Amino acid sequence: RHPLTCSQARWVSADKPAANSAQERAAHAALATFKTTGFGYFLEQSTRPQTIGYSLLDSPAGLAAWLLDHDTDSYYKIARAFVEGTPVGSLTRETIVDNITLYWLTGTGASAARWYWEFGQFLAAAGASGAAAPPVAVPVGFTTFPGEIWAAPRTWVETVYPGLAYFNEVNKGGHFASWEEPQVFAAEVRAAFRALR
Repeated sequence: RHPLTCSQARWVSADKPAANSAQERAAHAALATFKTTGFGYFLEQSTRPQTIGYSLLDSPAGLAAWLLDHDTDSYYKIARAFVEGTPVGSLTRETIVDNITLYWLTGTGASAARWYWEFGQFLAAAGASGAAAPPVAVPVGFTTFPGEIWAAPRTWVETVYPGLAYFNEVNKGGHFASWEEPQVFAAEVRAAFRALR
């Protein structure tokens, strides 16, 4: 009847999200950190996707560096797997190299970067109008992973997705949840679809 949207809650409102609860204040702090120290990849990919895209197609070492230095949580998990040999979830040396190889052999670095440009155009249009982007009206399933760049509180998710059909907070996983914790991610997708039956 309706598609289920599997997404990440990204604040697309002209208004600043609430900061009343401890969870909302923690999300604000994480968002502020991201905006000051972790936003570089987003800016590059959202404004110059072809520049970085062609760079990612030119060098497997460059591609690996770009993919691995994405956000602090993922960086430390990946570093632990390589330096200490200690996997976090399914992040082992082998799965990390497999993922980089998959990007390299399929040449998807450029198309992956372009998604940020598409999303950036949407954000720019919303910002230029001074109005909030329209809420997503279709049913949505949403899981908050603790290692995400910022863990979106349910109150924020409900504002952006008023058709929220499923919400859950899990105790492991991060920005690359399907890669880091595939069993947890798969269980969450199943639970989200089950909520729509």
